[in-house]
Amino acid sequence: MNRRYVYFAAIVAALGGMLFGYDTAVIAGAIGFLRQHFNLNAAQTGWAVSNALIGCIIGVAFAGVLSDAFGRKKVLLLAAILFTISAIGSALPVTLTQFVLFRMLGGVGVGAASMLSPLFIAEISPPAIRGRLVSWNQFAIVFGMLIVYFVNYLISGIGTEAWNIATGWRWMIGSETLPAVIFFFLLFLVPESPRWLIKQGRTDEGRKILARIGGEEHARREAEDIQKTVAQESRSLREIFKPGLRTILLVGIGLAILQQVTGINVIIYYAPEIFKGLGATSNVALLQTVAVGAFNLGFTIVAMIYVDRIGRKPLMLIGATGMGLSLFLFGLTFYLQIKAAWVILFVLSYAASFSLSVGPVTWVILAEVFPTRIRGRAMSICTVILWAANWLVSQTFPMLDENVWLVEKFHHGFSFWIYAILCVALFLLVKLAVPETKGKTLEEIERHWLAKVPG
Repeated sequence: MNRRYVYFAAIVAALGGMLFGYDTAVIAGAIGFLRQHFNLNAAQTGWAVSNALIGCIIGVAFAGVLSDAFGRKKVLLLAAILFTISAIGSALPVTLTQFVLFRMLGGVGVGAASMLSPLFIAEISPPAIRGRLVSWNQFAIVFGMLIVYFVNYLISGIGTEAWNIATGWRWMIGSETLPAVIFFFLLFLVPESPRWLIKQGRTDEGRKILARIGGEEHARREAEDIQKTVAQESRSLREIFKPGLRTILLVGIGLAILQQVTGINVIIYYAPEIFKGLGATSNVALLQTVAVGAFNLGFTIVAMIYVDRIGRKPLMLIGATGMGLSLFLFGLTFYLQIKAAWVILFVLSYAASFSLSVGPVTWVILAEVFPTRIRGRAMSICTVILWAANWLVSQTFPMLDENVWLVEKFHHGFSFWIYAILCVALFLLVKLAVPETKGKTLEEIERHWLAKVPG
């Protein structure tokens, strides 16, 4: 196996994940200052954060169709262009509407990258290391978050609170331009997905890439296997809803929803504001958010090491348990009105549990569990629903957190208890319905599900 070649292609594709993380998390440092700059209420604050997710839904909805028609690589190039335009435009708005439009445009790029980066990596990776390489995408996502948390912290320290409200948040959001441009140019150095090429009838091109990955014998076997599965492929949308295929689609949708509604994006987008509510200053809150990003990164590395050793399912069960307990205890500290520095430990343990499991492993499962005949469409459906769930949580958190009746009864802890209950639902779904895919080729996984389809 030509590991250097495979690793380089996976790293470049994972930069799409890094920009996904950078773009979505940059708002965490900016939202407090932006809220004061535009004088936003709770609903408007939620919209300023969540509007990009509408773009994500649009990006995912079209990414599958466009990538099937033009290739994974070309659509990733388009995503890089959208990231760049959005970063510049979102840093220069005069009105909230202008900010929303440019952020939404970047969301289209995020949506496309969120689906195509792991899909591209899965399609170019040998089975023995596929789980590890696909999890690189999640590593890149949290690495992008950590970088931008740190960038936000550095920028906030340049000037006064008044400067940050007027100008600092613009530099935070505009800082995405550099990594977006780097991603664009590096994409020209990686190949197209060999599975996509063979599916398009460009078998010789696909076999050359497969041969470079694992040698001529590997290329011959893989090309034949891919051709067999492609020959069975149907373009009918009804194919997805056949018995057997319908079951795994529902499992994928459930995983996509529960990855988002268990609270991770509240931490990603609102951590500085949450920490301010516990008594931290703006600068200290941003520094504490860097710590959250560091925990995300560190435990994502642990997941990368063990996802192909322990398996997907055990990691998911461990993570869902840790997330639920952490959220329950964090909500309890709000209910009891405890404002001590050690409370951040519950946020860190939640971040660690998510990054160890549900963060990276959900994407691994979604990238490999669907048969080739429905993979593009099924991933599009699941990822659209994933981003819709993300939007729902991001839009409603400020409204729940600032609801007068809920604050009087629960002292800001109510929403965290909701997310804890949903962690229980995630545990049960994984325990009862998610299959183990460790060590299986994509074609073996496909045969497993096709065996369940009558006739």
